[in-house]
Amino acid sequence: MSQPRKKPISNSSKLLLLDDVVFDILTRVPVKSLIRFSVKKYKILVPPRLNHPIGSITFGLAYHSQNNDFKILRLACYKRFRGETELAAETDIYTLSNDSWRKVVISVESKADIGAIALIYKSPCLFFNGALHSIACTMDRSFILCFDVNDERFREIMLPRNCFDEVGRYLEYLVVFKGSLALIVFSKDILNDLTSMCHIWVMRDYGVVESWTKKSVPVKSAPNGDYSCARPCTDNGELLFRNRARLISFEPETLNENFLAIEDFNWLGYTANSINSLVLFDGVNVPSEHRD
Repeated sequence: MSQPRKKPISNSSKLLLLDDVVFDILTRVPVKSLIRFSVKKYKILVPPRLNHPIGSITFGLAYHSQNNDFKILRLACYKRFRGETELAAETDIYTLSNDSWRKVVISVESKADIGAIALIYKSPCLFFNGALHSIACTMDRSFILCFDVNDERFREIMLPRNCFDEVGRYLEYLVVFKGSLALIVFSKDILNDLTSMCHIWVMRDYGVVESWTKKSVPVKSAPNGDYSCARPCTDNGELLFRNRARLISFEPETLNENFLAIEDFNWLGYTANSINSLVLFDGVNVPSEHRD
């Protein structure tokens, strides 16, 4: 059986592999977190203290295009103890321009009453189409929780019907797949113990639930079953994920799998597409008339 061959990431790839762009802000609280940009400036952030035991938590880094600013969203769900009937979710937003955190009430715009949020997926929020996206769950159902960075409103995007009904499902996360919002679901291949199945749900028309389409393909070097294995997609539609101590690129059309020659790739889960911005940490941002 032929083994996947190693190849370096192509220089033509438009996926920006940022050098220490986001370091630890998306994984550890209340440990101090660090953001670094290519201008070699950084800022130490101390998130607000959480006063209750946390059941699940995630972060998201977003660019606010209207104000040429950056925001960080922290979503946290408290643990539910026996006898408690209410589930609490807490949201904090950091804005770079005023260097401060503030709380925002989670009031989700939805066609139906979704109830209280009981769980937030731990994978980092996906920034796409001016909003941060995360998979959230109530006691009754799952959905995509969408936070618009411009108007700071929460909205619901419905997941495809029966998307979590795959037998042996063990990992699911959101990505941008060829310019569209997509849900990746991995499950065991019930016909072959040596492979897994990768189910790619693509929302062709953003926000339109009827536009979800599905493609299922087999994967030999499938990722492990924790969210730290999930990685973004390249612009040409290659899925990146971790298999044991190796970084794999997978092309769903050709089923080609390649080991990428990157030794330290833990930061890769926090990469983002390139955005032209001259936002500086010292507060002296370049006026719009001088931007490229």
